[in-house]
Amino acid sequence: MKRILLLTFLTFALTAQSQVVSTTATNPLTLKAAITYALENKADAKKARLSVENSEYQIEEVRSRALPQIHANGSLTYNPILQTNVIDGSAFGAPGTTIQASFGQKWTSGAGVSLSQTIFDQSVFTGLRAAQTTREFYQINNQLTEEQVIEKVANNYYSVYVQRERLALLDSNYVNTSKVRDIVKGQFDNGLAKKIDLDRIIVKMSNIDTDRQQIINQIQLQENALKFFMGMPIETEIVIPKTEFEATPAALSEAPNTENRTEYLLLKKQEELLQFQKTAIKAEYYPTLSLVAGYNYIGQGPEVPLFAKPADGVYWSDYSAIGLNLRVPIFTGFGTRARVRQADVDIRTLQEDIKDTQLSLDLDYRNAKTQIENNIITIGNQKENMRLAGDILKNTKNNYLQGLASLTDLLDAENASLEAQNNYTRAVLAYKIAEISLIKSKGELKTLLN
Repeated sequence: MKRILLLTFLTFALTAQSQVVSTTATNPLTLKAAITYALENKADAKKARLSVENSEYQIEEVRSRALPQIHANGSLTYNPILQTNVIDGSAFGAPGTTIQASFGQKWTSGAGVSLSQTIFDQSVFTGLRAAQTTREFYQINNQLTEEQVIEKVANNYYSVYVQRERLALLDSNYVNTSKVRDIVKGQFDNGLAKKIDLDRIIVKMSNIDTDRQQIINQIQLQENALKFFMGMPIETEIVIPKTEFEATPAALSEAPNTENRTEYLLLKKQEELLQFQKTAIKAEYYPTLSLVAGYNYIGQGPEVPLFAKPADGVYWSDYSAIGLNLRVPIFTGFGTRARVRQADVDIRTLQEDIKDTQLSLDLDYRNAKTQIENNIITIGNQKENMRLAGDILKNTKNNYLQGLASLTDLLDAENASLEAQNNYTRAVLAYKIAEISLIKSKGELKTLLN
């Protein structure tokens, strides 16, 4: 019975697994689906979300400093040799003499509870004020991480598509060249063509096959990179639909406000945190005041007091205390001043980073806009070149069949047509990558999920 259940379970598991693989392999992987998968599975995105979760625990830790601190304590002490004290005998009616007396008991046991409550501590108050900023910092950092994941996935997604397009072009060229080879071979068999012509066609087909193998290898490497940036198992098969690679004119608006960019907002939050850090260091100049209280129970006697009674010579008593602790800093060797100045330098350093980041973000937008404009022109030119090269190839092929063009002319036309198609594909890729850069510079990478 157990074997039957085990076989049934294994059969179900293998069937389910094959269904998953089959679904992954047959369903087209759109850019939106790739990005969604990456945001859910990529380690960087997961760690950023964990940082947001961890920030809540950091805030709880800061808040705990403003709450009462309660501790329980206990002790058990054995004194094998009691300390001897020398006392003036006049206190006992024997002036002019000294008395040696031992105080205490062989065994002492105690238990108690202590409480401390901060009443005034500027550093605690500063930490509480910084708690909300800490949460916002990690939330913005999570958003920035997601944008970085989206950018990497989008760029690699389009790169995979281009490599597959190049492979399709080579396959098509191989088929066309095979037809020419058959024609030349027929002519050679009938004495209408030279053997060198047939050899040239065979060499070209061999070169195409070599290029094809290289492209297949590049596709595999590029797909592996895409799966890595998605957080997808490398063995998973993916299918990218052709409709995902249409080149559409991008909206070229005025330069966006860099102060709305995630990179800038993150640095500004970091500046706020550094300001709080400086304030917390300054708090060391302020006095601190705290309430302390304790209640204790002590037992003493010649034997272990834990379970003994007065009849055994062990006596228990309790005591308590309530007080205020005031600490006023007077001189710290200029250590606090040095730390305050270090914190100030950190703030000014970050402010320079903020200025540099603003320039960098402006540069990214200007460069992306320029690349978009140039690539639109390039795509138009390459598209026209591809059309012309196709027409030339068609006419040259007809002329060759009629004996009006040489084999060299035909091979040159085929090479020109393939090169024109490759140039067009590369131009579209350059446009799509520039488009991603433009969307990023506008802080709108999340729109790729729409």
